[in-house]
Amino acid sequence: MIEVRDLVVTYGAATALDHVRLSVGRGEMVALLGPNGAGKSTLADTLSGILTPAAGTVEVTGRLAHIPEGRQLFPDLTVEDNLMLGGWRAGTRDPSPVFEILPALAGLRRRRAGVLSGGEQQMVAFGRALMSRPEVLVVDELSLGLAPIATRDLAAHLVELNRERGLTVLLIEQNARLAFGVCERAYVLEAGRVVAEGPCAELAEDPRVARAYLGGSVEEPRS
Repeated sequence: MIEVRDLVVTYGAATALDHVRLSVGRGEMVALLGPNGAGKSTLADTLSGILTPAAGTVEVTGRLAHIPEGRQLFPDLTVEDNLMLGGWRAGTRDPSPVFEILPALAGLRRRRAGVLSGGEQQMVAFGRALMSRPEVLVVDELSLGLAPIATRDLAAHLVELNRERGLTVLLIEQNARLAFGVCERAYVLEAGRVVAEGPCAELAEDPRVARAYLGGSVEEPRS
């Protein structure tokens, strides 16, 4: 449902993405790993139409929703108002389906987003994306700034949506252990180029990937 071919994205004279190729099939969960400055968020913004490629093609089949790095909520609005903004393009203002998936949000619906904890804010960003009834979800740094328990809870919701509803997911992460624990395949992006790709089990045993992202090999049970 995502097909990226020879994608080049530039900021002035600087090249952020250099002939990137990447694909995510229907119903897949695929990880994109890389350090800060690798171009991961640039790819997410290009998939969402925020950035225009200098060359190459991006094809997305189905409605795409993007959970951006840093959440980017409206802090002075309530949780419910933030969710309803997410449903604008889909023409829905009823957050009850999101409350069924993320029941903790129901108890927070009248609170301002800016006073919530980091985990709660990430849950609101998650719910806002779901309000658009996506078929493809791009998650940019799910674990950023979150306690491990909050990260595990959100990752479990993501896996459930993938398995039970067929949601296609591109999970952009620096936390390789999290990504390898929930995804079947992964790409590694460094300095705007894909430097490794393949099944997560194989990448976890690749000495280059293990040294850079895992501190050694990993065997992580699936959620």
